[in-house]
Amino acid sequence: MKNIIKNPILLVILSVVAIIIVAAVFKPAPAEKSDEAVAAVLTGEIMSYDFGSISMAKGKVSYDFKVKNTTAEKVEIKKMYTSCMCTEALFIKGDSQKGPFGMPGHGYVPPVNEPLEPGEEAIVRAIFDPAAHGPAGVGLIQRAVYLEGEHSKLIELQFSATVTP
Repeated sequence: MKNIIKNPILLVILSVVAIIIVAAVFKPAPAEKSDEAVAAVLTGEIMSYDFGSISMAKGKVSYDFKVKNTTAEKVEIKKMYTSCMCTEALFIKGDSQKGPFGMPGHGYVPPVNEPLEPGEEAIVRAIFDPAAHGPAGVGLIQRAVYLEGEHSKLIELQFSATVTP
């Protein structure tokens, strides 16, 4: 050990090796796409919709969100799910319809596995059941439908309502 300390060249080499090992072990994780970059993949004419006042007694309500691939490359939509069990969603592209998709953990949520070519549009139908939470479910609600690609969230579509008995 004393010989290493006395030899400055060997000390420098060992220090550089130690720095390289530490850098490799503590390598930072790749940066995730910012919300701005994610939003550039799929866009919607309307990203948030307000149903206004809706009655539990009148049953389910739905809204069709239009989404579009704004990139120059094909986008593969892998998953679609909702933020609450009171909401389900359908993925509609042309004459094809997939779903319903619900909240993870409340039954099986099938994969979408649907491509959107550059400039291609699809519809995400959000279906909300105001009676799903029973009498405790009155008042303002906010829910979302999420579409995900291979490694990231592609888009979040939100809706709100004021639930009355």
